[in-house]
Amino acid sequence: MVFDVTTLHGRRADQRFNRMVVGDIMERLTWSEPDRTALVGWAGAFASPEFERLSYRDADAAANRVAHALRAEGLERGDRVLLYCENSIEAVVLLFGIAKAGLIAVPVNPNLAPDVLAWVIEHVGVRFAVVDGEFGARVTEVLDAAGLRVGVTIPIGGPPIADSRAFADWIAGMPDTEVEVDLHADDIWSLVFTSGTTAMPKASMTSHTYSYMSAFSYAMSLTRGLEYERGLVMCTFLPILYHCGHNSTILPALLSGGTMVLGRRPDTAGLAAAITREHVTAVWAGSPSWVQKLADTALDHDEYDLTSLTVAMFSWGAARPDMGERLRRACGDRVHMLEVFGQTESMSCYRFWPDRHPDKFEQSLHGVNHVGTPNPLLAADIIDADGQSLRGRPGEPGEAVYRSPVLTAGYYKDESATAQAFRDGWFHSGDSCAYDEDGMQIMVDRYKDIVKSGGENISSLRVESVLAAHPDIERVAVIGVPDPDWGERVTAVVSLRENSAPDTAELIAFARARLAGHEAPKQIVIVDQMPETVGGKIMKYKLREQIASTTDASRT
Repeated sequence: MVFDVTTLHGRRADQRFNRMVVGDIMERLTWSEPDRTALVGWAGAFASPEFERLSYRDADAAANRVAHALRAEGLERGDRVLLYCENSIEAVVLLFGIAKAGLIAVPVNPNLAPDVLAWVIEHVGVRFAVVDGEFGARVTEVLDAAGLRVGVTIPIGGPPIADSRAFADWIAGMPDTEVEVDLHADDIWSLVFTSGTTAMPKASMTSHTYSYMSAFSYAMSLTRGLEYERGLVMCTFLPILYHCGHNSTILPALLSGGTMVLGRRPDTAGLAAAITREHVTAVWAGSPSWVQKLADTALDHDEYDLTSLTVAMFSWGAARPDMGERLRRACGDRVHMLEVFGQTESMSCYRFWPDRHPDKFEQSLHGVNHVGTPNPLLAADIIDADGQSLRGRPGEPGEAVYRSPVLTAGYYKDESATAQAFRDGWFHSGDSCAYDEDGMQIMVDRYKDIVKSGGENISSLRVESVLAAHPDIERVAVIGVPDPDWGERVTAVVSLRENSAPDTAELIAFARARLAGHEAPKQIVIVDQMPETVGGKIMKYKLREQIASTTDASRT
């Protein structure tokens, strides 16, 4: 081994004793608390019993076996591995094994349309595929057409796919020692696809630095209220493999020396039971509606005990006025709500603690969507169309822009989109924000969700926050529908609470009493169920497609 003790610039820490890479996280814990529980799978989130509960020692050994198994398949450093999977402990171990082997994880949403999946496989050059058993019939035709076979099946929801091996059998007998490969913090270890509505998604390049520093920033928030950081017990039942959620849940738990409890899919009762049994201290709930459901479930069923919770983390939309009060009734006074505001390309994002700013949270319940301040790793500004800062100009909307070590390295094989996103030395988020009088940030809207009506730009979030306060409304999404006179018509799509049947005129009057005339919805459409992601985020583009040709306010 050669030691460079003269060069002061351009150095590269790529040896196991000094590097900062995702695959080393659990290994380093084996030197301090090897028998501490690292990963817990709730019922349905593991295929083999040995993966239900793993210590740091066992989890790291399993990830090493994965790394050796991948190399045995002939894969070389930088090759791409497709994960067509929902949450499972095996899939988490697979992620770490991919990172250890110097390969690139390509997790994708199993609900991708076949043509999009085919494009993804070709775009990134997938060499190997791991698929959940339940998706075998869905994916094999696309893989066959791409000349790609299923190498490994995680047999959850279905048996091993033809000509593939079950995950546990695949790694059995493989060495549990580290794979020797030079890796650096700036190397890419994962390609995570952004959501697309009218075009193909973009592959956000995730470096080890991104994941490490994102996890550390979240760990600082998620361990609040604990006596010691290793007491963190993180839990989620939301999809975190093919989104960026592993950076804000699994990795913070492990970097803290704590425990990660993972559910297969959204299940409020299952989540409440997991919190009760595992004494969970922090939960990633996704949308405010899931926070509300968790609190309501616990208050309605005596067998659930949520008093271990200290942090309930959420994002994605309007909250009902009683959410905080019901959460405290269910969990006790130790729990604090944490709203985060970011995106796949920038997870070192804003933090908003409602209990620290109760006046601003109250405003959020009435249409002013406070997102707080950037975390210490994030330099953030709001700029106008000319690129000038809007700091000191409260209430004037512009685009949020960022600088941070926790930013995407770019969009894989898309130089023009990357250059556009990073123009003028900042990452451009595509989110419209404004400063308040105290210099804190307000989320106005996603630019694509702003309703442009009669020459006015209308925040869908503001209108949603107002309507969410109506006692009969369960969920609400505001969209712009093409209108020959106004350009777009402000349209509110709502689902109702059980045993509620308000008149649409009444709902419009409720909004008009609390909003400016141009902001109030001109149309209310009542639906039985919202199109949403498994994490509870309403898919507005699907609503636009469904509602665009509808001109009345009938039940659909």
